Amino acid sequence: MSMLDQLQRQDADLFLGDVAQRPQGRYVHYILIRESESFPVFQTDGTLNVIRTQAGVGANGSADAGAVISRLVMFKRKQTSPERLAGRELLRLHGIITDEGERECVYNDEKFCKRCPDCITYGYAIGDQGAEKSKVLVDSAFSITRYEDSHHAFHFNALYEHGTMTNEGKTRSSFGEQDHIVPQVFFPSVVTLRDPTYESFLYVMGNILRTARYGAQETRTGRVENHLIGVAFTSGEIFSNLHFSQAMYDALAKAGQLTILPLERQHVLTAASRVARTLLAEEPVEQRFVVLGEEAVPLLNEVRALYQDRGRTQALLTSFDRKTRAYAEQHLGNGRKR
Repeated sequence: MSMLDQLQRQDADLFLGDVAQRPQGRYVHYILIRESESFPVFQTDGTLNVIRTQAGVGANGSADAGAVISRLVMFKRKQTSPERLAGRELLRLHGIITDEGERECVYNDEKFCKRCPDCITYGYAIGDQGAEKSKVLVDSAFSITRYEDSHHAFHFNALYEHGTMTNEGKTRSSFGEQDHIVPQVFFPSVVTLRDPTYESFLYVMGNILRTARYGAQETRTGRVENHLIGVAFTSGEIFSNLHFSQAMYDALAKAGQLTILPLERQHVLTAASRVARTLLAEEPVEQRFVVLGEEAVPLLNEVRALYQDRGRTQALLTSFDRKTRAYAEQHLGNGRKR
């Protein structure tokens, strides 16, 4: 039996049949390690986002767990916005939303349709025209390694089309410097979907797996690989991203793996599934279904295969669209275009 078939057989325990208006105490957590694969820029006001935090939690005997270090920060909107836009792109490809007509839906505009899978899953707020709270819960993610080891400043210039800074005897003074995150910096992250339907579970998971660019200057750099190390269905929220990063710091320090940079990817991913399982055991929530590490590989392969099949993807999105439109009509009074 496939992993997706197994999940569907447990539908009553894990998923709601229809989109819920009130909280039902069902959560699915996508446990990730986000890895920079080029030179992304997560910044505010022209500088990389950095914060000082305790290095670790000390639970695994890390010698410097109590030290205060500077960490890079990937703010929550730097995570959700690209993933949401990846989902909207897919919805538009399959005709679920359009740029005009009956299915028109315009992002961050009063022309949000307020009834498609994107609007109902990720929410919207349109002044006095209504609002819908996001069902996707995300918080800022923090690098495992120190800021000092995780960034590099690059100089740039603005060339003329012929490739130099000089044109007609005049030389430009367009020089500058920009801080970039270096490759193979790891950001442990948990993305949570509240009260999932089967369709919303796969929709949000697909958006995470298919999103590859984050941060500023994403058309030129910003590649990030989302390593989905597992999913956990629980009755409540679980550990924070900061706690996850600090516990990862402890685990890697204890194993002597923080001394060689960049961190070795497989060491990080192996430690992440082990750390996540330990942290889950400390949470005061019911664990209804959890797969981590190697256990999650069949699920990941099946979801990738689903999105590689245009027909199955269309069927999934069409089913999800019916449910979100029924929800909008019943609870929000906007089942029809106005």
